Amino acid sequence: MSSNIYVVIMAGGSGTRFWPYSRDTKPKQFLDVLGTGRSLLQMTFDRFTAITTPDKILVVSNDKYDDLIKEQLPELGEHQILLETEKRNTAPCIAYAAYKIMKQDPNAVLVVSPSDHVIFKEDAFNEVIGTSIEDATNNEHLITIGIRPNRPETGYGYIQYLTDSDSKVKKVKTFTEKPELDLAVKFLESGDFLWNSGIFVWSIDAIIKAFEKHEEGIASLFADGLSEYYTDSEKAFIKKTYSHCKNISIDYAIMEKAENVYVVPGDFGWSDLGSWNALHEIKDKDENENVIEGSVMTYASKDNYIKGKKDKVIVAQGCEGMLIADFDDVLLICKKEDSSIFRDFITDVKAEKGEKYI
Repeated sequence: MSSNIYVVIMAGGSGTRFWPYSRDTKPKQFLDVLGTGRSLLQMTFDRFTAITTPDKILVVSNDKYDDLIKEQLPELGEHQILLETEKRNTAPCIAYAAYKIMKQDPNAVLVVSPSDHVIFKEDAFNEVIGTSIEDATNNEHLITIGIRPNRPETGYGYIQYLTDSDSKVKKVKTFTEKPELDLAVKFLESGDFLWNSGIFVWSIDAIIKAFEKHEEGIASLFADGLSEYYTDSEKAFIKKTYSHCKNISIDYAIMEKAENVYVVPGDFGWSDLGSWNALHEIKDKDENENVIEGSVMTYASKDNYIKGKKDKVIVAQGCEGMLIADFDDVLLICKKEDSSIFRDFITDVKAEKGEKYI
């Protein structure tokens, strides 16, 4: 296990497409979604202890989740929890971590991962990460992990790579954000497109140079903090910095602009758990493709996700492709595929019923 491998776990999302299970006060990354006894964040932390030591795993999140992180990951020291004061998407989050780690170890190699993904084949995952780390150690490459698609999914970004090499590390040709169905079908048929997993590997040197070249404003802001990181003044510096920082994803800020972007294809039982529908795909189902959690009776119903409480009976008849989620203060009934509308649900409920339901 190399001593200069660092892992940055991004855990600031609000999980709106999992509402009302995921709430603003406790988003999905802090929930035991799979019933394992460990939250998604804890499972992500556990996964990366095979890659590096716990003292080199950092979590970046919103400052309002500080107590939750400390409760779920007591192994982390204060300097391993990077707290954002405002939501600014993934580019500032990654820049913060990169510049802070650079102060401590300018030769570091970073693995950057969301906190809410599920990996079912961990040995295969570790092999892909190992290949990526080795390449990032020896080359100035910005590496993303690509997932071999098994269906024409319209909810993921796609990466096209060059097929003229036998290397496990492929040169990226194009990025395409969430395509329409007919285009997704063509991507699947072509064989040289991968889903963009949002997991990245790169050296400190490579990512810092990329920020300096493609996002000079962000680079300048976080470079100004080199004297503040790991000190008592870091928190005040970050609050000031985030108030001036643009809101932009790492894909738009760096990956779609840089020339030195590579992808390592993987097939390790991956799901980004981006919606109730995604969770339905990986959960155990009955003979009618229903996911049942709670005291539920179904009649002529198929392909549903029904979640209730053990002491409250739910009877569902003639339902197909529905989400029925019964919580103490919210009952949600909708088509489970329509995850894009959840932001509307939350906005409207907040406006009409108040923040306590969000």
